[in-house]
Amino acid sequence: METFLLITIATILLTRAYLEITDYPQVGGGSLHIAHALYGGGSMVAALIVGWMFVGFGVRVWTVVLGGVGFGLFLDEVGKFVTTANDYFYGPAAEIMYIVVVAVLVIGRLVRDRRPPNAQECLANAATIVAEGIAHGLPDSRRQWAGELLVRARELGADEDAVHGCAAVLLRCPRDRGRLRGAQLALSARVPRLFRSPHWVSVVGWLLVLVSGAGAVLGTVALVLGGIDLNRRDLTLQLDDMNLADGILFVSALLTFVLAAPAMIARRRTDSVWPLRWLRAAALIFTMLNALVDFAQEGFAALGSVVVGLFCLAVISHRITVVTRGATATKRSGDVRL
Repeated sequence: METFLLITIATILLTRAYLEITDYPQVGGGSLHIAHALYGGGSMVAALIVGWMFVGFGVRVWTVVLGGVGFGLFLDEVGKFVTTANDYFYGPAAEIMYIVVVAVLVIGRLVRDRRPPNAQECLANAATIVAEGIAHGLPDSRRQWAGELLVRARELGADEDAVHGCAAVLLRCPRDRGRLRGAQLALSARVPRLFRSPHWVSVVGWLLVLVSGAGAVLGTVALVLGGIDLNRRDLTLQLDDMNLADGILFVSALLTFVLAAPAMIARRRTDSVWPLRWLRAAALIFTMLNALVDFAQEGFAALGSVVVGLFCLAVISHRITVVTRGATATKRSGDVRL
């Protein structure tokens, strides 16, 4: 789902850049104008048909790519759909696109994290991977994933015969080289070691604490005093009454500080992963809410601040992955000794 949204965003940006470079050509000529939203609809239909007709992880990749491109082409023309003048350059279009993408991301994350999979769902997910393996073979990474799901299903009380039967079929699935996984690992290896350093988490975390703390203090002053205007020869400070945009920024700063400050303090006292997850939630809230205001006020010019926020999220998420993998490896070695 996250890859789908990334492809959607990339499609919107590339489409806007292409149209700007080519001076917005009219496809069709004469009285006809074939909007690229139609190509987007066709791409989404193609994604549905491919998903219905074929089985396998590679097929899912194609549905994600086709669906993401199609949704991006469709969403790029939202200005035409919400204005009577079919205005492609409608000012709030960027904000509408941003809200839609964020809404899909948040809803998907809530559905995924609200409740962990139960025994039957773990077994069903493993069986799905096994079915893909029968059809196309399995790379080692997905075979291992299916094995972990079966172990989890058994621990949660799934039917033993069903677990053993699925495991038996898993052992007989032919092996696949896993070209996609290999490409992912190769790309990860090309990321400079500087950006994979754990010290980035401290830099990003304390920066979030500092910026959000300052925003919370200034927002509290504006909320309590109704604005402040201080003019001296060596100092000028002006803080107007809080409007809607200021209110969103104040809430963003307050929530970010409440999550980030305890997380950064706790990181010095524990090696647990929960402070990192709190920190990631703080970075996500700060990026999403601040970008909402930026897109409303600046349009696509707000992309710069979004890129910075996404970099912070990438740094924290990478560290969470490293810590989680280390804990999993330790648990596996303990299980082997037992």
